[in-house]
Amino acid sequence: MSLPEPRPRRRLHRRRIVLDGYRREDGLWEVEAALVDTKTQPFELQFRGELAPGEHIHDMALRVALDDDLTIREAAASMDATPFPDCPGAEQAYRALVGVQIGPGWIKAVNERIGRTAGCTHLFELLRPIATTAYQMIYPARDRGSETPVLLDTCHGWRAGGQAISTLYPEWFRPESE
Repeated sequence: MSLPEPRPRRRLHRRRIVLDGYRREDGLWEVEAALVDTKTQPFELQFRGELAPGEHIHDMALRVALDDDLTIREAAASMDATPFPDCPGAEQAYRALVGVQIGPGWIKAVNERIGRTAGCTHLFELLRPIATTAYQMIYPARDRGSETPVLLDTCHGWRAGGQAISTLYPEWFRPESE
């Protein structure tokens, strides 16, 4: 599926978010997320001066190591390019993710541990795709046995009455009423 042909336009801003998942030799899983913002024209920042086109406004990363139950065992953040001099002071706050389990209520738990002003909006934005990447990496690799599919009823494709559940998890299939 492709988007419809756009109207004439000129790109002004690019945000790239890249996530990679790894299996470590010690048995833990890692998800590493990076966020980079650039402009296509010169851009003035109060604390850094004029940035050239393509120069990073934001260049940030967040890495978490997880066990099989999606509990964070290690967390590290880096902020190599930021618009404000105080931003890198938020890196240490992400160590508070250790012990939090990705699952229901996980974003609430992160908010309680880090809060708004101790953390960074941009690193916070990486938390949801980190969770998705962790699920996509860990759950297919685990021996699930007869446990409830973790993604059951989380979206249209994983609904209990859909073809995916009917085929992959027939014991959890529930026909939809019309």
